[in-house]
Amino acid sequence: MEHNQSNGYQRGFYVFVALIALSVIEIGVALFFTSNLTLGAIILAKAGLVLYYYMHVGKLAGGDDATGDRASSSYKADTNRLGLWLFLVSDAFVFAGLLVTRFSLLGLTRPHLNQTLGLAVSLILLVSSFFANRAEVAVEKGDRKTLLTSTMLTLLLGLAFLLGVVFVEWPAAASEGITPSSGVSGAVFYMMTGMHAFHVLTGLIFLALIYRNARKNLYTPEKHWQVEAGVVYWHFVDVVWMFFYPALYLIGTLVK
Repeated sequence: MEHNQSNGYQRGFYVFVALIALSVIEIGVALFFTSNLTLGAIILAKAGLVLYYYMHVGKLAGGDDATGDRASSSYKADTNRLGLWLFLVSDAFVFAGLLVTRFSLLGLTRPHLNQTLGLAVSLILLVSSFFANRAEVAVEKGDRKTLLTSTMLTLLLGLAFLLGVVFVEWPAAASEGITPSSGVSGAVFYMMTGMHAFHVLTGLIFLALIYRNARKNLYTPEKHWQVEAGVVYWHFVDVVWMFFYPALYLIGTLVK
């Protein structure tokens, strides 16, 4: 069992290292090569890693319950999983619409935003996904201590991201003259980051409920759907930011 535990944690760590490496390359490409095609490929690679390894999109195939018993926990989990992913896909269309709006209105230009702040909050959210994955692995292995610790760290990092965007980045943008009523750039920036921040807030509420239930020892390796759902939702929020961050901070020339 310890060997399986180690494998689960190690795989999550390796994926995290790959995501960090791709993020570094992403910044380098944006600063020194300004190749939008390369940036797009890196964004898709990062999203693909999270979808496959952290969000377990492969589980949608189901098939864990060979008996087809509708009362079994595995059948219920497969059904719940399908419902969650249908919701995420529908929600993704909302974010895709915002992304299309950004490029339709601004083209290959971008607002003058604080690059350091943008990078900082992006890294915070990425690290939070790493701990969210550890929380899910922990509950699958019956490691309650790691489940509690990782869930709390995800909560704190998510809160840091939310506060960083709303109380640091928004005032910093306003000091540069970028407000919701200042023009197209401001409207796009606040709409995209505001919608994302709202989803981060709902994710934090979800994680807080998971932490409360974990303290009550309500999860087992066999029954922990709430943890899986909360973690998958949190990774979804991270994937959305993987597209929003470069669209707002890296792609295009600065608006004069």
